[in-house]
Amino acid sequence: MRVIFMGTPDFAVPALQALVRAGHEVCAVYTQPPRPGGRRGKELTPTPVHKAAEALGIEVRHPVSLKGTEEQAAFAALGADVAIVAAYGLILPQAVLDAPKQGCLNVHASLLPRWRGAAPIQRAILAGDEETGVTIMQMEAGLDTGPMLAVVRTPVDGKTAGELTAELAELGANLMVEVLADLPSHAGVVQPEEGVTYAHKIDKAEARIDWSLSAEQIERQVRAFAPAPGAWFELTGERCKVLAATVAEVSGKPGQVLDDRLTVACGQGAIRPLTVQRAGRPAMATTDLLRGWAIEAGDRLA
Repeated sequence: MRVIFMGTPDFAVPALQALVRAGHEVCAVYTQPPRPGGRRGKELTPTPVHKAAEALGIEVRHPVSLKGTEEQAAFAALGADVAIVAAYGLILPQAVLDAPKQGCLNVHASLLPRWRGAAPIQRAILAGDEETGVTIMQMEAGLDTGPMLAVVRTPVDGKTAGELTAELAELGANLMVEVLADLPSHAGVVQPEEGVTYAHKIDKAEARIDWSLSAEQIERQVRAFAPAPGAWFELTGERCKVLAATVAEVSGKPGQVLDDRLTVACGQGAIRPLTVQRAGRPAMATTDLLRGWAIEAGDRLA
């Protein structure tokens, strides 16, 4: 098929690569514009999809918006059979949705209608969902409301957002290729009205650990924000991220350090950080952190 691919982050790269391997003609890739980045924060850095497309020799387009008639005409002029969308990051106007012969198909990282929206992987972990997955959906004007063509499931099973993102990216890529191999047989199923939830964009303020919450909630918070933005606490004015932790069967006043292993009391139970990261330093085991930072039993974390 003649395909337009639309995606931006690392999650979308496996789908692009799988389409090419399957023999589809990817005539153009749409992605977000390069953003300031690099060590100085000034160099314009192309998106992961941009880099992958260039490596594959595919034309890359990165409009700021698709609302203009010129951009919409340029999109339609590609004469695509279908557009494949994976975490693109821009709203598609109706003219864009209607341009490809088979419309636009979305690789969405949740079991729709649960977790429609921007951050389905993190929200599934935070909520304690036992399983998640990928839904291939026919796009329409609503936010992730279109008919479902195919679904694949996987257990959450203690995975971090980073681990789950990588797994779902591969599952979604393979599922999309299966769907395109026999598109007429994948009749869209209308999403049920029950069970709708919205995965609102992650606010950086959510990453700060609230020690009044239960240990189970905080451990989920750690996994949901690993590797980025990283759940964090403060001690003597210095911020420290917790990138991995386990629940400990002890108790105390919320935020109080209970022993020499950095076990910290929560509203219920306690957590023991396993991997941490001080500001401006690489991630390290908690034992290494404690060799260079005196955090003692009785200290209170904020």
